[in-house]
Amino acid sequence: MGSISSEIQSILAQIDTAQIYVQTLGNFGVTIDGLRIDAKQFGRDASLQLFQFLITSRKRQGLHKEQIIDRIWYDLDGKAGLQNFKVAHHGANKALEPNRPKGQEPSYIIRNGSLYHLELESIVVDIDLLESLIVLGNQNFHKNQNIAIEAYTKALEFDRGVYMTNRLYEDWSSEERERIQLIILNAYMSLGELQLQTLPAEAIRLAQRALQIDNTWEEAYRLQMKAYLLNGNRPMVIKTYNACEAILETEFGIDPLPETRKILEESKAK
Repeated sequence: MGSISSEIQSILAQIDTAQIYVQTLGNFGVTIDGLRIDAKQFGRDASLQLFQFLITSRKRQGLHKEQIIDRIWYDLDGKAGLQNFKVAHHGANKALEPNRPKGQEPSYIIRNGSLYHLELESIVVDIDLLESLIVLGNQNFHKNQNIAIEAYTKALEFDRGVYMTNRLYEDWSSEERERIQLIILNAYMSLGELQLQTLPAEAIRLAQRALQIDNTWEEAYRLQMKAYLLNGNRPMVIKTYNACEAILETEFGIDPLPETRKILEESKAK
């Protein structure tokens, strides 16, 4: 376990060694050389929005200026869009590098010809660390449960809220938000399954947290039902099943899956 624990520590250590650390879950924040700045220090919202968009698109090789304008400021005409980009680009660079000498090229928002991208060797993003820890947990789910539990637990400490809460209604943020939500939900379920036999109360808590994120997540209802069944709490098994049945009918017009119904039947047989 020691070597893997060291791997977990190595992942988490990136927070302290990064020149820029970005928190995207919950309240958005940027830490530069150990000093946290908030959204206000970006000045115009357009500057913050540009940086957040580049964070969301960070895995791409680069984006043309026109692509960026079309995604963020699609309601502006050509000239107004270009002006908005120019002002936002300047403001974002100033927020990230307030002491950059005049004439020196920016270190974090890089321009290669007509393409713009972030210098990711210097920037660490919370969701990348979360994902790395979850991958580690998945790799050890069947091999070493102690390692998997440690990795999932550390990963879920990053779950401080919705991705880019101030951009909930922006199309460019929705795909990444949904992707991260799915990864987090699966991590809660995986950790809950690992805790089920030894700590059923903790499995219930994890399932309830998952349902706070998505109250239609049937797997979370099943996990709770299993845990209540282990504790011999038949009334709560039935209550949880009924809650699951009601929400699935309301939201989708469907019944719970057979495997969910099976747990209910098992509780009645006892």
